[in-house]
Amino acid sequence: MTSQFRIAPSILSADFARLGEEVRDVIAAGSDWIHFDVMDNHYVPNLTFGPMICQALKPHAKTAAGVAVPVDVHLMIEPVDALAAAFADAGADYISFHPDASAHVHRSVQAIKSKGVKAGLVFNPAASLDVLDWMIDEIDLILIMSVNPGFGGQSFIDSALRKIEEARKRIDASGKDIRLEVDGGVKVDNIRRVADAGADTFVAGSAIFGKSDYAAEIAKMRKELGTRA
Repeated sequence: MTSQFRIAPSILSADFARLGEEVRDVIAAGSDWIHFDVMDNHYVPNLTFGPMICQALKPHAKTAAGVAVPVDVHLMIEPVDALAAAFADAGADYISFHPDASAHVHRSVQAIKSKGVKAGLVFNPAASLDVLDWMIDEIDLILIMSVNPGFGGQSFIDSALRKIEEARKRIDASGKDIRLEVDGGVKVDNIRRVADAGADTFVAGSAIFGKSDYAAEIAKMRKELGTRA
């Protein structure tokens, strides 16, 4: 089981007029990953950004010491394959997608991994985890949505905790080193409950970018998690 926690601010809630600066600032504040919520106004009712934004921001995704910070791309699009390849070429380190948005889930995962990028599967609040019966040995990340995707700033759906617990059981049974990420409504007040359910990676948008002091908010999250790692 992967035990080290990761905090992944979502740039969906950042100031789009100064994204490069926002990425640098949130990394300086202590974030571990940078999360891209990619929406197509078709699979979800919103339109965000494409591979060119990822490519432009990749040079900013590093610490002051020059250490690269992983870029975590969550595709809320349909179809998956062409844009997944484009994000891989743009510098993504992780690319995850929704199984129901792919005509051939195994092929899509393999296409991502053939680019040298880690692949993940995403599950909406009402989606079954059954595809993991066939795919858990092929993936590097499971992302549980704790809101309905499409817009930032939504409230956490408590039933997601049961799904996180079930995903953790599957990961532990597999014996594989798979990240268990949660996206939607995660904040200081509930991050400990989410971790106790089994998550190790936490996407936070407005909970960080909506505050005036990014470092203070991330420090509060780490205090709740009981770790600085």
